[in-house]
Amino acid sequence: MPFAKIGDIDLYYERSGQGPMLLFISGTGGDLRLKPNVFDGPLPKHFDTLAYDQRGLGRSSKPDRPYSMVEYAEDAARLVEKIGWGSALVIGVSFGGMVAQELAINHPHMVEGLVLACTTPGGAGGSSYPFHTIEHLKGEERARHMIPISDRRHNATWAAAHPEQYSKMVELAAADPYADEPGMAAGRHRQIEARARHDTWDRLDQIRCPTLVCAGRYDGIAPPEIVGAMANRIRGAELRLFEGGHLFMLQDREAFPAMIRFLKGEE
Repeated sequence: MPFAKIGDIDLYYERSGQGPMLLFISGTGGDLRLKPNVFDGPLPKHFDTLAYDQRGLGRSSKPDRPYSMVEYAEDAARLVEKIGWGSALVIGVSFGGMVAQELAINHPHMVEGLVLACTTPGGAGGSSYPFHTIEHLKGEERARHMIPISDRRHNATWAAAHPEQYSKMVELAAADPYADEPGMAAGRHRQIEARARHDTWDRLDQIRCPTLVCAGRYDGIAPPEIVGAMANRIRGAELRLFEGGHLFMLQDREAFPAMIRFLKGEE
């Protein structure tokens, strides 16, 4: 299995596809063992795609000490260097979009083009849903709490009208096959801590690469009004809203094609 030594930690990564080099940075709790993942989607058909488990997650190291968003961005930068890339296109999703913001600000030479999906700037610009306030919720209780936030259309009225679909959504959202692994709880907690401190609002004008900012119209985790305000702070950024919630990339068939065209310079 491929690991990269990044300072005092080991990052697990995978790489697949051909084409322009693309770094994909996943969201909160991202674990490449969970299927489907980025490698099951369309990106490897268009790009030499690199994705990894961030510190504290999946098969990467899980040191039980505070993490910072700058550390997460440095992990990404050093991984790109380790595999021999000087620069890459970057897609950051949700928490990964927060990391991608720091990466583009602190390593502008490394990011050729940027897609920020369902993510927020923090600080005075507004933050994503405060996951640090619901760490006590587990399993189905957490799933039932988050479903109507992840997609505002899926409220109590909708759930009552679609009981089978709602039940399946709860089952899928509650599944956590790796929760009991050593270090997993601590690593996830450290990620949530770092997420709560995320703030790039006053530095967004330092992002100079072509940038596409995407949001789901019904997303209550990264509300489109906050995402839109973030886009307005990034020079020349394009904003696209898609039909869906926080998982709009899976809900709207136009989302991935739009990202691919943007990164290839086709629109």
